Amino acid sequence: MTVRPEPLLRLHAVRCRYGTQTVLDGIDLTIGDSDFIGIVGPSGSGKTTLLRVLLGVMPPVAGTVTRRDGLRIGYVPQVETINWSFPVTVGEVVLMARQQRFMRPRANRQDHADVETTLRRLGIAELVDRHIRALSGGQQQRVFIARALLGAPHLLIMDEPTSGVDVRTRHEIIHLLAELNADGLAMVLSTHDLNGIATHLPHIICLNRTILGAGPPREVLTSEVLEETYGAPMDVLEHAGMPIIVDRPRHGAHTTHLSQGAS
Repeated sequence: MTVRPEPLLRLHAVRCRYGTQTVLDGIDLTIGDSDFIGIVGPSGSGKTTLLRVLLGVMPPVAGTVTRRDGLRIGYVPQVETINWSFPVTVGEVVLMARQQRFMRPRANRQDHADVETTLRRLGIAELVDRHIRALSGGQQQRVFIARALLGAPHLLIMDEPTSGVDVRTRHEIIHLLAELNADGLAMVLSTHDLNGIATHLPHIICLNRTILGAGPPREVLTSEVLEETYGAPMDVLEHAGMPIIVDRPRHGAHTTHLSQGAS
């Protein structure tokens, strides 16, 4: 008899409030080894709050959150929230993760070697001494992924990892995340980008205060679920075997592709 491993994280009947306002209600979610989950929903739907619950910085007012013993979580914030004028290099940013984890005031030789290995793995080893303000959007995102990976996480949580980047960079990040996941790293990310990100992920959660749909994109990203999630009519077409989400045109209007989702 095969024994299934304990999940990394399990949420049951979780409810969260800010003051008297309920922002999450009845959330059931299980995250296992090597899962790759995307969370979609409009602005104010509770995506960031759900990430905060997973990170352990937002205690629910009801329900339970169960974590595997010894679980390590890496976090990649939105690049727009970073102070890119702060006078640090790429290598120094990544080293901060190791110093914070082991409470060391100075990095040792092994720390520097691990930074070099991680940056090389992400294809940015040549940027180690470059100031962070001199980076492109894609390079910035890779730096903070490297910083998270240096903590050897079991689970990587990302808030809008492709926000503000061009189409080519978005594709590069998707492929990078897919490679990391194939190596066994579990991931959860939030995104507004329905066509560019969500349709390419193995598992999607449609969220608007509660979970309205969960499963593979072809099963979850339906007109009915999307309308319930976003409060607006949408159509789902198919192109090259992939779902394409579009606004449902009003009388006399043209159809508009939702390349950046609905927010």
